[in-house]
Amino acid sequence: MGRAALLLLLLVATAGRAGVSAAGGPEVHSLRGSWRLRNGNGSVVLRGEVPGCVHTALHRRGLIQDPYYRFNDVMYRWISLDNWTYSRTFKTPFDIKKWQKVNLVFEGVDTVAQILINNITLGRTDNMFNRYSFDITSVIKEVNFVEVRFLSAVSYAAEQSRCHKAYSIPPACPPPVQKGECHANFIRKEQCSFSWDWGPSFPTQGIWKDVRIEAYNHYHLIYFSLTSFFVKSAQQWSLEIESIFDVVSSKPIAGLVTVNIPKLQTQQTFGVKLQPGEGSIVLLVNINKSSAVEAWWPNGHGKQTGYNMTTTFIMEAGYQIEKYSKAYFRTVELVQEPIPGSPGLSFYFKINGRPIFIKGSNWIPADSFQDRVTYDTTCCSVHSHFHKTCINLFLFDRLWLLLKSAADANMNALRVWGGGVYEQDEFYNICDEIGIMIWQDFMFACALYPTDQNYLESVRAEVSHQVRRLKSHPSIILWSGNNENEAAIASNWFSIPYADREVYIKDYVLLYVKNIREIVLAEDKSRPFIASSPTNGLESVKEGWVSQNPYDTHYGDTHFYDYNNDCWNWTVYPKTRFASEYGFQSWPSFSTIEKVSSTEDWSYTSNFSLHRQHHENGNDQMLQQIGHHFKLPQSTDPIKKFKDTIYLTQVMQAQCIKTETEFYRFSQSEIIKGEGHTMGALYWQLNDIWQAPSWASLEYGGKWKLLHYFAQNFFAPLLPVAYEDKGVLYIYGVSDLHADRKLTLRVIVHAWSSLEPVCTLAKDGVTVKAQSAVLIYMESINNLLERCRNCTRKSCVITFCLVGEGGLQSPTNHHFLSSLKDAVGLEKTHLSASVSQRDDVYVFVLQTTAIAPFVSLDVGHIKGRFSDNGFLMTEKKKVVVFYPWEPTSVEDLEESLTLTSLVDVV
Repeated sequence: MGRAALLLLLLVATAGRAGVSAAGGPEVHSLRGSWRLRNGNGSVVLRGEVPGCVHTALHRRGLIQDPYYRFNDVMYRWISLDNWTYSRTFKTPFDIKKWQKVNLVFEGVDTVAQILINNITLGRTDNMFNRYSFDITSVIKEVNFVEVRFLSAVSYAAEQSRCHKAYSIPPACPPPVQKGECHANFIRKEQCSFSWDWGPSFPTQGIWKDVRIEAYNHYHLIYFSLTSFFVKSAQQWSLEIESIFDVVSSKPIAGLVTVNIPKLQTQQTFGVKLQPGEGSIVLLVNINKSSAVEAWWPNGHGKQTGYNMTTTFIMEAGYQIEKYSKAYFRTVELVQEPIPGSPGLSFYFKINGRPIFIKGSNWIPADSFQDRVTYDTTCCSVHSHFHKTCINLFLFDRLWLLLKSAADANMNALRVWGGGVYEQDEFYNICDEIGIMIWQDFMFACALYPTDQNYLESVRAEVSHQVRRLKSHPSIILWSGNNENEAAIASNWFSIPYADREVYIKDYVLLYVKNIREIVLAEDKSRPFIASSPTNGLESVKEGWVSQNPYDTHYGDTHFYDYNNDCWNWTVYPKTRFASEYGFQSWPSFSTIEKVSSTEDWSYTSNFSLHRQHHENGNDQMLQQIGHHFKLPQSTDPIKKFKDTIYLTQVMQAQCIKTETEFYRFSQSEIIKGEGHTMGALYWQLNDIWQAPSWASLEYGGKWKLLHYFAQNFFAPLLPVAYEDKGVLYIYGVSDLHADRKLTLRVIVHAWSSLEPVCTLAKDGVTVKAQSAVLIYMESINNLLERCRNCTRKSCVITFCLVGEGGLQSPTNHHFLSSLKDAVGLEKTHLSASVSQRDDVYVFVLQTTAIAPFVSLDVGHIKGRFSDNGFLMTEKKKVVVFYPWEPTSVEDLEESLTLTSLVDVV
């Protein structure tokens, strides 16, 4: 799709509101822009942007430093503890008398506020995820004064907790290492804004989405959504179109609705009637059978075709509404059925009837301050990594960058995790465009929650609003009730006495099943729902929604973390049906840390390094994991030692997650001792919320860690994977391709001391089956080493790849026969690079004098990514391409380049 088409799509967002109207239609006037902002006692007064929040307003005006700098998350606690007020005056841009109804609409208020216009209270807000509409017909004047009086989210949550006297609702507070605030579970707000084990505590206040005046007569379109179905009996696609109106008229309004999809030669007109109040119209459009419908497919499995559709409402009361949208056609099933030779049930997704192995990661909020998560439609093309205009304008935007980086690493899915926010419309539009499937959690995570009537009412409004807003997106393939709350009860995370357990189970079922699930099933029949993650799926349902062990590998999905055992040992990983969370930490690059620290912070054991680590013993766990296979840095230069340690944490993380992900991928087609048929691998986590050690593969700002480069390979559509068991080497051919392929397996053994291979083996006629993992090679290591004379486990390394006709080739993979700290023959190498420009990319030609493990190219603060990084260099020369995300030059790149390999760590 071209830029203009994408821009149009984003302007009339797939599931948008406020229809595009002809004359006589509603007046819509945004109140975005500059507001007055003051704190509780009036000692701080400034201008604040809307959408925005207090922290970014203070920072923009130079009243505080970057909140992410050094220890500012703790220094600036006072901001969240104060009560702030947003206010502004505006002239009514229309004749009030002409309109039957005028509303003041807030798309997002963060979070607890009293809303006033002309000193009259309109109502209160207490849910960041809800949309609030206030009728101001009787109070609006020619000139108006609007106020949003916020209450500190921290104080409100504490008060709500105090008022809940019947029984406690744990957890009360986060662990001290997180330096966070308490009782996040008592407020419907981004849960991680009170702190998390990868993020700071910034409980924001602000108007975080659009705010506007809407004036209309007769009726007004509030929600518009479409979902597709394939009717098997008729072998025909159909669309369900739902429109929800506010009908001002006191009697029903009749009219005609015409739906037109020119490319599919489909046009249908319906006679409709709107009832007063909240009137809704549901239309079923059957797609012309003689038109060939192209389905929407996930990244790597086909095109993301969408069709332009116009829906025209001509009602008897006057003006017409024209709604432009994109219609996508795809089906999704979550298959949970018995597997021959195994107890339990399968757990996998079928898209358009085809089983798809889910490859990807978990998404967290891209910033503590949502107004900094920008998106500029003009600078994002699906077909290129940038437009020259964007390079010139420095407009390469964060949201696009992060999601495109996921697709570029061969991912086809992300899980929007339940402790953050329901993402902005643009997020889902981009995922629709580039084929990233979304597992969408509802915003509940790692806690138990209250179920009093006010809380449930707020949650019901939130769920109904979010499902209506989002259900048109083909990218969303699953609704999930919460993150880890079934497991929290089952594993008794909060030490609840057994006698009290029933109260919490009853609350759990009331919230996620009787409320959230009921609403989802009523609002959206086009995709599956699960109550929690991890869960045993249908087995959990059978056990009353809280199973004894939600981590059972024979059912559902699992989350798995193990920082003590050696991560190269594949036997520690669960042979699960679906791995929806797993991971290891690393530190971000020095260039990322440098921006928010000062010289005295640049050591692994500094106060800053300890402060930035929000996971108990996280820094030590990384060193322990590194120590299994690598020598720890010993340099006497403290900054070199810090940089070496950062590099090793990234190497370790990449190698650990590679091992685990490859284990999940080769387990997809087999059952061993009743376990297997793994059909999903979503590592924790994709992106970072700030500059700190975390599980992410993309640093804050979008820079790729070594893990993300490894992901590009371990998620490749065709991949040979090796593992060792009882002295035997097994190589599997893993394929996401839709056809069987006859390929050649090349196995090359190198001595660490030489760039010339010791021996090579080419096995022709290897059949790798479509969408499966098959054993293609096995040999005892001893036999292999005997054939390759002069090789021992410590002196040699194995590399291998798959090659086919028509240029088909897998990435080159490697298998280490010993820890690299025990490797014999590794020499200090001389690495060099020459840089040249080719069109709008840069070519790095690398040369080495000896084998170099884990070669890392880093160009510091220059934004962009390489075609490959962190690789094992076994040839004298290698070409790597750099894709810039901002203007740069050969000179800048040469000056900024640091080349590091394992032998450079001292």
